[in-house]
Amino acid sequence: MDMMQLDADGLASAQAAAEQSYETLRGRNLALDMTRGKPAPDQLDLADEMLTMVGAGDTAGEDGTDYRNYGILAGIPEARTFFAEYMDVDPAEVVVGGNSSLTMMYDAMAGGMFFGMPRGNDDAAMPWRDQGSIKFICPVPGYDRHFAICERLGVEMITVDMTPDGPDMDAVEALVADDASIKGMWCVPKYSNPSGETYSDETVDRLAAMTVAAPDFRIFWDNAYAVHHLGAGPARVKNLLAACKAAGNPDRALMFGSTSKITHAGAGVAVLAASEVNVTDALEKMFYASIGPDKINQLRHVRFFKDMAGLLSHMDKQAALLGPKFAAVDEALERHLAGKRIARWTKPEGGYFVSVDVLDGCASDIISMAGKAGVKLTPAGATYPYGKDPHDRNIRLAPTMPSVDEIKTAMEVFCTCVELVCARKLSELT
Repeated sequence: MDMMQLDADGLASAQAAAEQSYETLRGRNLALDMTRGKPAPDQLDLADEMLTMVGAGDTAGEDGTDYRNYGILAGIPEARTFFAEYMDVDPAEVVVGGNSSLTMMYDAMAGGMFFGMPRGNDDAAMPWRDQGSIKFICPVPGYDRHFAICERLGVEMITVDMTPDGPDMDAVEALVADDASIKGMWCVPKYSNPSGETYSDETVDRLAAMTVAAPDFRIFWDNAYAVHHLGAGPARVKNLLAACKAAGNPDRALMFGSTSKITHAGAGVAVLAASEVNVTDALEKMFYASIGPDKINQLRHVRFFKDMAGLLSHMDKQAALLGPKFAAVDEALERHLAGKRIARWTKPEGGYFVSVDVLDGCASDIISMAGKAGVKLTPAGATYPYGKDPHDRNIRLAPTMPSVDEIKTAMEVFCTCVELVCARKLSELT
């Protein structure tokens, strides 16, 4: 049933049927949450063995260093070696930190604002805040916490649309070529949050080689879902740091990753990978804030995985748990909404989200109605800077935390709300 082709009577009938279904679902007093991309308990259980990997009397590194003590700001050598392979860089280009890559990204942005970034050619770093109004490019829909960092630090956000190959590079190149106030951009290059794209080789090469007006321009490369596939194995994304080196812009890339959605979400290990110039700069800034990371946690991670083969095997187990959940979301969307032309959605091969676009002007009402029926969804506008979706159409679904049965129930509510709100919108336009 193509709802865009229905006449007034047909829309009234569709609206009445959706209203009846909605009232039935609301009467079930549900309490389901699909707001955040949290790992489910069974995913966390997969890493519980890690908790016994380091015990009393077994806390020394390979060279005998006691990891219970202070120091080693860049991370223990074993972790730098392991995560260098994870990030596809040299160990000297890695800083292994605490549990949160978001903290590393915030610190990098704040460091740029207060102290600047290396500018190359022996030019002294100049704090971004001393250079006037500062801007960042933000592909949309995107990650709300990236936008929150910019908003918190007073950085103006300029949006560019996502395409199947990554951000609209024609728009990006035009923006950065002549505007020195644009100091960087956010990227989630693999299984992008929330729309699931993986950047093409051409996109990576263009990002690395594009002409920029700001000599201290940085790409904040949040590779949060580097190994987070749903069953087909990790997608491939070209190495940005290598591409930047090849293009003669070795200091352009700041690449971030973590194990927060691999092992224990609140007790993972975060990583920064960058040129040695940027690593030195980051460590100089970190010196004033830390006397060293949690080296015991780094050690237990290295011992738990042993090598990249061990990490990839672990992620295959994660995929076996997550794949059925994403399949349940897609099955419901196909069964309820396919062919009606009131919604389109992504079919991700990895990551943590499904992105749904509904008719313009409908997302806020759909989310509100779902909440009243007991299904909490990410707030409307969360995938855009300042929480304002100019079209009020994008909705991010997070299927990882609920069980498959809970997802099936939640999706019944969601799809019913989509049909009802869109029928009302079309009736208003008829």
